[in-house]
Order: sequence, then C-alpha cells, then structure tokens
Amino acid sequence: MKPAFSASPAPLARLVIASRESALAMWQAEHIKHRLQILYPQTEVSILGMTTQGDQILDVSLSKIGGKGLFVKELEAALADGRADLAVHSLKDVPMRMPEGFVLATIGDREDPLDAFVSNEYENLASLPAGSVVGTSSLRRESQLRARYPDLQVEPLRGNVQTRLRKLDEGLYAAIILAAAGLKRLGLHQRIRCVISSEESLPAVGQGALGIECRSDRTDVIALLQPLHDKNTAACVTAERAMSLKLNGSCQVPLGGFAEIQHGRLRMRGFVASPDGLQMLRAEAIGELENPEALGCEIAALLLAQGAGEILAALNG
Repeated sequence: MKPAFSASPAPLARLVIASRESALAMWQAEHIKHRLQILYPQTEVSILGMTTQGDQILDVSLSKIGGKGLFVKELEAALADGRADLAVHSLKDVPMRMPEGFVLATIGDREDPLDAFVSNEYENLASLPAGSVVGTSSLRRESQLRARYPDLQVEPLRGNVQTRLRKLDEGLYAAIILAAAGLKRLGLHQRIRCVISSEESLPAVGQGALGIECRSDRTDVIALLQPLHDKNTAACVTAERAMSLKLNGSCQVPLGGFAEIQHGRLRMRGFVASPDGLQMLRAEAIGELENPEALGCEIAALLLAQGAGEILAALNG
C-alpha cells in the first residue's frame, strides 16, 4: 500500500534517477527525466547510471544466477543510501515481492506488450525450416516455442538489445525473439519482421510497462510521481503481478500473464509450462478494473487446479 502524500506536492530542488546503463534502460530514464522536467521545471533532474550484476554476468542464463532481481539490487542500494531518489525499471524485471522499505510508486504508460520476431531471412516463426536456431534466454518464450514448434532449436541469448541483434547479424541464429517494446523505444522498428500475437506467445508479466521505485518513506517523491501514473496500465499489470506472486513466479519458472482492457473490464490469460513445452496449462478469466488483484489470483487458482503446483514444485527443486 502506498504511503499517504499531499495532493499538492512541493517541488524538490533536485531529483536523481538511478538507472542501468544499457541503451534501453537509459532511454527509459531519459523519458521519465523529460516528463519530470516538464512537470517541475524548477527541479534539477539528473540520471545516475549504474552497472548491475545482471548486466555483468552474460554467459549464464538468468534463471541459473538468481533471476531478474539482479537488475535492480544495485539501484535499490543507491535509493537506500540516498545517492538516488527514484529508480526506473522495465516492470518485467521487478520481482513480485518488493523488499521492505521500498515501493513501486508509479506505473508508467505501457508500450507494445508483445514479443517480436526478428530475423534477417525469415518472415515469421512458421516460415523457419526445421532445425533452425532461435535465440532467447526467456523460459517463458522457450516453453511456448517448444510447444508450438518442436522442430526448432532454441538456444540461449543474453546481452542488451544491441548485443542480441549483433549476434543475429553474425549468423549465430536464424531468428531471435525480443520484446517489441524495447525495439520500438530504441527506434529499431525496422528490425521487427513481425509482432507475435499473444495467442502464439503470451507476454511476460509487466512486459512493456515502466515501474518507478523509491523508498517507501519518501512521501515527497511519491507525491511528485503521481502525474506519471497510468491507471489503465496499472490495473493490467497489477492483475498480472498478483497471478505471478500467487504462483511464486520468477524467471526460473516458465509462465506468462497478460491482462488487457476490453469493454470496460479486464480480460486476463495466464499459463504455466514445463521448460520443454510438453506440459502447458492455460487459464483465462474476466474481472473488474477496480479489483485487478482478485482477477490475478483467480487465474493463479485456475492454473493450480490444473496441476501447476506440481510443475512449479519440480522446477523450484
């Protein structure tokens, strides 16, 4: 629950945004910096670029080294010791359980939440010849690929967006799967051969949305951030994160969750799978915008009723 704050916050003299130093992370930080400068022209806004453990370890899949939380710990340390006032994250990188003393103060607007098919030779997944090598280090993407296209060869792919594209261009992969949001935010629309439908590749929880984190005692910062809050995006990703939290989701678990607003209500789909795609459990439900957590918990319950608990237990050892 967010702390109370004044309806008319007093601008601060200075705000420091903590960010990873990848091109995409810096784009996101610059985006928030620009919006804050428009809102509060008398406030000096700067960015503290940082390298996280997740950025440093590139030869091992995230699922084996602790998950996407490795992308946020150093930023949280900067918030804790006062070097920064807020941190901007890709929401899909933010663990479902926030550490004590920290809060997701604001959910920003959502870019395209879907996955993108990127290839220099082929138009889409269906056009790939049997045995083609597809790059992704997401267990979520891998399980769905293996379930739908068992003849493809899925290989790990780590690094920032530019590194992944370079590896494709070097011929190491026939195709790679990336988040459409990252490519579009970096102005790399032309690299997308096609956006993969959510029916074919259900997105990650929070994919495409920005999460802004700060210390829970910084009610001044929380108040200043409220104009950046997107209530529709927040409803969708709150449902998705509630599902993942109930399932104890992480990047060690192949699961996806995607909520969207249709006719004034929330439609949500979720899945849990085995990494090889041989077990694929799916659920869908409709809920109210005013209570997204309940919808996320309902999807989790439907998946658990199908046996998701057994898959999750086996994966979590």
